[in-house]
Amino acid sequence: QVELVESGGGLVQAGGSLRLSCAASGRTFSRYAVGWFRQAPGPGKEREFVSTISWTGGATRYADSVKGRFTISRDNAKNTVYLQMNSLKPEDTAVYYCAAGATTYELPGPYDYWGQGTQVTISS
Repeated sequence: QVELVESGGGLVQAGGSLRLSCAASGRTFSRYAVGWFRQAPGPGKEREFVSTISWTGGATRYADSVKGRFTISRDNAKNTVYLQMNSLKPEDTAVYYCAAGATTYELPGPYDYWGQGTQVTISS
């Protein structure tokens, strides 16, 4: 069993930065890939892939919309995965979720464990 808790969200102006953290409990966390997803406000908005990292940290993937602006990393000794977000835009406004799964999926369905989410709001 793995429990995930996101933190680091907040309100920043466009162009600013935030670093999200995904802290995990459970001895086997280091064996899981971790993904970040986001869900924007409004009806019909689906959970959208942002980034994912393999359990070793050696493989990472990003959505085209965040490439060059966001960086995912992990510290298995601290059971934590980070998402550094730079050059933030109003369209990055969403609830951000981290999830743990067997590999670096870009779809939310295969992930086994999810956090409760952290709100990120970017003002223009």
